[in-house]
Amino acid sequence: MASCCIRWWGMLLWSLGALMVMAQFEYRNLDNFDQVETLVRRITPENCHIKPKSSLFLPRDSVSHLPNIKEVTFNPVFPNRTGLLHLHNMAHARAFFFSYILQTRFKRPPPANESGAFEMDPGLMYYFLSVAADVAANPKINSSALYFQPNMSYCSTYGGFFNRTMPLFAPRAFRMDDFNDPVHLERTSTMNFIQIDDLGAIMPSGEMSKNYTMDDYIINDWYHSWLPHKNVRQDGLTTFQVRIRYANNTNETYVFHGPNAADETPGPVKLGIPYFDCGRSDKWILPASSPVVDLYHRHTGFRHIEYPTYTAISVVETDFDRIDINQCPPAQGNDGPNRFSDTARCRKDTTECEPLDGYGFRRGGYQCRCRPGYRLPNVVRRPYLGELVERATLLQYKNSFACDRIGWIHKLPVTYNRLTQEERDLYLHSDFNNVTGVNSTRGHNLNVRSFIHFLKSVTRKTCKLYTKDELKLRGDVAFGGQRQFENEARMALRLANFASAFLQIVDHNEIFAGVRVADRPFTEDQMMGEVLSILLGNNKVWAAGMYWERNKFPNRTLFAPFAYKKLIHTRWYDMEDLARINSTREAYNNKPWFRELKSRWSTNFDELEKIWVKLKLRFNGTGMYPIRYERYPTFYKAAGITHGLWSEPEYDCSGPTKRWIVKYAAPFFGWDPLRKKLEFKGAVQVSMDLLKIDINQCPTDYYVQNVFQDTHRCNRRTSYCVPIQGREFRAGGYKCECIQGYEYPFEDPITYFDGQVMEAEFNKILEDTNSRFDFLKCRLAGAVSVSSSMLLVLLLVLLQQVLYNTRR
Repeated sequence: MASCCIRWWGMLLWSLGALMVMAQFEYRNLDNFDQVETLVRRITPENCHIKPKSSLFLPRDSVSHLPNIKEVTFNPVFPNRTGLLHLHNMAHARAFFFSYILQTRFKRPPPANESGAFEMDPGLMYYFLSVAADVAANPKINSSALYFQPNMSYCSTYGGFFNRTMPLFAPRAFRMDDFNDPVHLERTSTMNFIQIDDLGAIMPSGEMSKNYTMDDYIINDWYHSWLPHKNVRQDGLTTFQVRIRYANNTNETYVFHGPNAADETPGPVKLGIPYFDCGRSDKWILPASSPVVDLYHRHTGFRHIEYPTYTAISVVETDFDRIDINQCPPAQGNDGPNRFSDTARCRKDTTECEPLDGYGFRRGGYQCRCRPGYRLPNVVRRPYLGELVERATLLQYKNSFACDRIGWIHKLPVTYNRLTQEERDLYLHSDFNNVTGVNSTRGHNLNVRSFIHFLKSVTRKTCKLYTKDELKLRGDVAFGGQRQFENEARMALRLANFASAFLQIVDHNEIFAGVRVADRPFTEDQMMGEVLSILLGNNKVWAAGMYWERNKFPNRTLFAPFAYKKLIHTRWYDMEDLARINSTREAYNNKPWFRELKSRWSTNFDELEKIWVKLKLRFNGTGMYPIRYERYPTFYKAAGITHGLWSEPEYDCSGPTKRWIVKYAAPFFGWDPLRKKLEFKGAVQVSMDLLKIDINQCPTDYYVQNVFQDTHRCNRRTSYCVPIQGREFRAGGYKCECIQGYEYPFEDPITYFDGQVMEAEFNKILEDTNSRFDFLKCRLAGAVSVSSSMLLVLLLVLLQQVLYNTRR
């Protein structure tokens, strides 16, 4: 009897659960999100090989709000698109580097012990570890590759390979899932396993489905976006100019061809169509591609017949399911094309949709805010999360997620007067800091207005009037920079990661079977090209340098290529070797940041990231088939993003950039001469503009080091502060939202008080002029409707009294 009751109760609970799941989606209709999700789930690693080509691609508008390099310098890039922007910048930077290094081999004569300039080409390991570093240093990047056109790739790895090309060459690295890898015993995914393949390691004839240049390779739309390319004109491609000053104080101006500039159409990078990476990573990914330029035909000895042409493309890819979608209806800033537009579930009668970041490819990445003229119910604290709206049942959806209408709505005040002295004293506290000039950067009670005014008053002409200490700010001034400049920091981390991989994995004295030879050590041109590519590939980076420790670079005591630019969009760059500075005090290896990194990483390397590499290279120069590298798998140790060093903000008065900058430096490591232990080899540093940081004036936890913390002008009794992105280093980068139980009282297309208006009206109080600051506050929710109902009752009582007196 007891077992029957238990079984009956179990069936009842199961039925109720099934009804709840059915009720949860009973009010929905199929929309574009369901259609795309069906396309995504329909393809699996098992059936992708037999599916038609069209089913392996998603609609182009499945990814919306693509970053535009023409607008990225003056329009804000929100957090849900910084990953796509970094994808764009990485493809751009790698295309620039290989364009530079493939053309600089003829910039100078080869060394006396080399037989020709072709031996200065990067070796196979340089290509392989370069694409591996793109993935290892960037968690949001799934793969990186370099695809050459047929018979347009030269390599110095094979002896006696003069003036010969490889039929196909395509080094590609992608991140593996190491959960079940036998090398990794912890059984947790570390994201530190990189698989490297040469996709050109196939038979020279046949195997059409493995040839990425053929239509049988059905997922190669990224290849056909730029290649094959034919150009027979000397001036057919964009040129860039770099002025170089070497350590011996000799100068050179080098002109090379590269991808299109930012002001050209098409731009330097094309974001492709999301596709299923069948037979490789077996994921839905989004590619970004940029062309590599080389002089062709090479080694002719006649420069007038060597014309620039696209010989390869750099392709960097990210996971499609990590890209945020926008489900809000079309509006200003969301005008499309967007496949998922208007698929949000907000109640359109009283609420409106606002997208959120960090949700990826799934529903609910938005919140439902009250429309103008409406407010949240008194029992609701914050706007309705889309994730909760999507999961609600029909009964919950009909009875919840709505806003109440506001009673009487005020007009915004048109005329207003000066505040009395008593009213001014309410806002101007005794501890208000009213100092100006350099003193505004000191003390605890920060005056944001005076502080920012001082920063902007320092120019290349006036900076000489201040001491070096006065031009150095506190570290908490750059609060938020580590998150907002993370992409730029990872550009430096990528180069440091690559240097660590090359210095630890490649043995230049190793002897291989056959005609394959070991890679040669780094050259000056290669390191200069790597540094220059950071500058060319990211508009927010104003200067970049690679600083080698004493006697660590081959055949050089000191070596530090440093590149910088003077304009935001330019084709002219400057580079110099800081080893030319003879003053011991000014030498880069005596700078405090360099000495701090060296001291920190002098002995203990246990905290470094351990990157495993599984490398397969070609059997011989013609490809044939892939074989494992002699050490398979192998690993190297490199710094993570937290192992680098952020510097204090300072004005670069003695340097070339002449602006307030914040710097990030990442160390790199290699073996000692005996190859027994690791040692510090140097660091890569990048400089960004401090005034591009969005400051945060809202309250945070007491332990957060933010000099602008809790300096907002919101009315603290009736509203709370919310940061606004994209305002940069200006006061008022926030909005004042009404707290629970209060409402926005004015007739306005927005439902909050803008921080810039609050700051402007507060400044009028300081100047003792007409100000409406006292009006900019929320009122008690429902107070107007309560008072109006009481007034109606009084009117009815008076009317009854009048009628009573009339009858008498």
